[in-house]
Order: sequence, then structure tokens, then C-alpha cells
Amino acid sequence: MWSTSAAAVIKWGSLGPVSTPENAPPGRRLTPRGAATRARIVAAAADLMYVKGVNATTLDDVRAASNTSKSQLYNHFPDKEELVRAVVAARAAQVLERERGYLQRLKSFRGLVRWRDALVQRNALQHGAYGCALGSMASELADQDDQARATLAESFMEWEGLLAAGLRRMRDSGVLRPDVDPEKLATGLMAALQGGYLLAETAHDVKPMEIALDMALDHVRSFLTA
Repeated sequence: MWSTSAAAVIKWGSLGPVSTPENAPPGRRLTPRGAATRARIVAAAADLMYVKGVNATTLDDVRAASNTSKSQLYNHFPDKEELVRAVVAARAAQVLERERGYLQRLKSFRGLVRWRDALVQRNALQHGAYGCALGSMASELADQDDQARATLAESFMEWEGLLAAGLRRMRDSGVLRPDVDPEKLATGLMAALQGGYLLAETAHDVKPMEIALDMALDHVRSFLTA
């Protein structure tokens, strides 16, 4: 049985329900029913791994949570490694879709503040207890699975790239000083965000995340032209 707090996280989710845009693995075609079963397994695994952690989540946990038989589970995922990689890909796609919504048209400091507020408010739903869905997996998988690590690294690069592109638009339109380095500012914002997630997770309090992001935004503010 999950605890009340864990059930609440699964209900609200850090990212909402997980769907997989590519339900079939490379070189394999699935029936609609098979694709739905695979997506259900990935969604259940993603929720469990977010709450319990990757290493603490077993295939039996996933089978029970997804209401699938052993044969169904192993038909889609012959081992846990393959399932973890599917979860990483699904989570990465979801996070990046969300971040594109906030950052693809970023062109003002107010837009950065809205981005910050949305992240903090989302994490406050569970008092910061479970951290960043991608960051938490990265801390567990970086030394265990090179393929998963590479997917996570590429995802963080794209996320940071979205920030850098927005900051570049701000510089080119005169919102930021012409001598600003958008790439360095983006790296600083990402470091503040992920560090804030970790501190909030440890404290079970979103306040450290707020402070880390606010200090990073204050640094960006120092480059404003007006």
C-alpha cells in the first residue's frame, strides 16, 4: 500500500499522467490494445519511480500498479533496464513539452518570473518532497545506465537551450544588455533550479527552491537595461 502522501503525489503527479508518443519500441509494431497496455505500464512505472525511486521500484510493483499480468509485462519489457529507459524517455518528453510551453516565446523578465512561479507552485503541491522528475532519475542512473544517462543529459541540454534562446531574444531586443552571455545565464538558472529541487526535497519544504531561483533571477535582473 502507498502512504497517503505518496498517493497524493500520484493523484496530482509532478507532471500529470504519463503518455508515450511512441508506444512501440524501434522495429516493432503494436496493436492499439498492445500500445495501450505498454503506455499503462510506463505510466505506472513512472509514478512509482517518482515516489519510491528507480532502484526501490520492482517489476512486481509495476505489474500490480498497472494491473497487468507477468506475461504482459515481460512481453513489453523483458527486463527492468528496458522499462527504466522507456520511463526516462517518457518523462523527458513530458518535461520538455511543458518547458517549451513556458520558454519557447520567452522574451521578458516577467516571463522568467512566471516560469519560476509555475515551477515553485507545482513543486509546492507535495512540499518539495520528491524533487525534479528528471533530476531524481539522473542522480540514481548516471553511474548505472549509459543510455538512460545520455537521454537525461540531452534533455537537460535542451531544457537549458530553451532558457538560453529566451535570454538571447531578451538581449537582441534590448531587454538585456548587449554584453550579456545568454548561455552562461541559462546554465546558472538550471543549476539554481536543480539545486533548489534537491534542497527542497531534503527539507520537504519548497522555500530553498524559491530562494535559489530568486537569487538566480536577481542576477539576471542586474543585466536589465531598464
